[in-house]
Amino acid sequence: MITKIIILAIYVTILFLIGIIASRRVKSMSDFYLGGKKMGFWAVAFSARATGESGWLLIGLTGMGAIAGYSGYWVVFGELLGVFISWQFMAKRFKKRSDEYKAITIPDYLQSHFKSSTNSLRIISASTLVIFVVIYVASQMDVTGIAFESMLNIDYRIGALIGFFIVLAYIFIGGFVAAVWSDMFQGILMFFGLVLLPIVVWFSMDHGTGITQGLNAIDPTLTQIMGRSNDGMMNLFTILGFSMIGLGFLGSPQVYVRFMSTKSEKQIDKGKWIALLFTFLTDAAAVTIGILARIYFTKEGQDPEAILGNGGEDVLNMVTNEFLPTVLVAIFIAIVLSAIMSTIDSLLVLASSAITRDFYQKIFRPDLKDEDLTKFSRLVTVAMAIAALGIAVILYNLYPDRQIFWIMIFGWSGIAATFCPVIILSLFWKGYSEKGAIASMITGFMSVILFKFVVANIAGIGIYFKELDVLAPSFLLAMIVGYIVSKISPSKNI
Repeated sequence: MITKIIILAIYVTILFLIGIIASRRVKSMSDFYLGGKKMGFWAVAFSARATGESGWLLIGLTGMGAIAGYSGYWVVFGELLGVFISWQFMAKRFKKRSDEYKAITIPDYLQSHFKSSTNSLRIISASTLVIFVVIYVASQMDVTGIAFESMLNIDYRIGALIGFFIVLAYIFIGGFVAAVWSDMFQGILMFFGLVLLPIVVWFSMDHGTGITQGLNAIDPTLTQIMGRSNDGMMNLFTILGFSMIGLGFLGSPQVYVRFMSTKSEKQIDKGKWIALLFTFLTDAAAVTIGILARIYFTKEGQDPEAILGNGGEDVLNMVTNEFLPTVLVAIFIAIVLSAIMSTIDSLLVLASSAITRDFYQKIFRPDLKDEDLTKFSRLVTVAMAIAALGIAVILYNLYPDRQIFWIMIFGWSGIAATFCPVIILSLFWKGYSEKGAIASMITGFMSVILFKFVVANIAGIGIYFKELDVLAPSFLLAMIVGYIVSKISPSKNI
């Protein structure tokens, strides 16, 4: 226990030092929210991937590998495809336009792109951003409490508070620069931890049988790459659900502000290969860890969730404690916290920018200059963090049996379905109008709720949409509605 606390203390100290060093670069609101647009490709690539993955990569995806078997690799395919399309075809185009517009936030970009004469687009985009970001951050803080409880035997509430104060301290001091630099440090920890762990586990296991043979001995459906069901339609929806997770990388604000922050478009070309390598190796390693855990810890006929936790969420904890010495277990605790906090810091800065820049400055106090808002930006960041922590505690008290990773994916899907279709259409279709963008955002926002709480419960088709999840259909509807409304109400400014 003492070893774990010492390692954790070293980890926290490094984050604080990053915050202090980063604070020297914060002289204006642009510095606080975008690092003055001077970030290099290494930092941006690692930060974008660490932010995009969150604790779901280490705890959620390892668990999915254990439950789904070989079909879990469809998540790797979907995420890799999403990251490639985003960096190859969208990032530089978005960077160029956001620089032309001198945008600091995503609502800034949209307001300038559509030459909007009202604040409707800014208000809707900023409002939806704050709502889903706070939900997403709350789920991440919830996972922080769970991680402290399961890995360090520290009470959930104390663990959540510790995580809250750690991440708030360094971004309060250093803002976006601290978030990106800490994400890079944490992303490196995640990368090496995930890539090396399945190698260690493999060489520590009994090799009397291979992986495929081991899975077949437990349940032959685990080796079916095209899905585990006898229902072909169910398998199709499952594969689509796994693959479409990558749609969230095609315009999610927490990722795309990283592109806005780069020094130049050339940095994006360099960072692309780092991002792709990170995605492929870490995602594949996470699924593989889950598969190896399924072979090692369960036998034929056993309920995996009774052994590996709800949705396999105990897999990583069980594997590290079984195969690693105490020092490395302690480092893995820091890696899990890295995955969680790299997302929390980015989202808090994002939500804070929506309140400070898009509501307070642009709507209520346009007379204020950027440099006058740095202190206010920090206070808003604290307020957003407290709101998210409150929601996390409420979830803990009211829903003790909650499936936290579905809450996490709900928040991720809400942000993605609201913004990704708008970013895509604004970059590639000149006929996209402001009313079309508003319609897309409202449709994406409402569709996530509709598919999650209504369609999924409809007899006959609900089971299929549960496997598909909410992102893909919400994304598609937002694109279609945006196209139709833009045709009916074309823009006069573009």
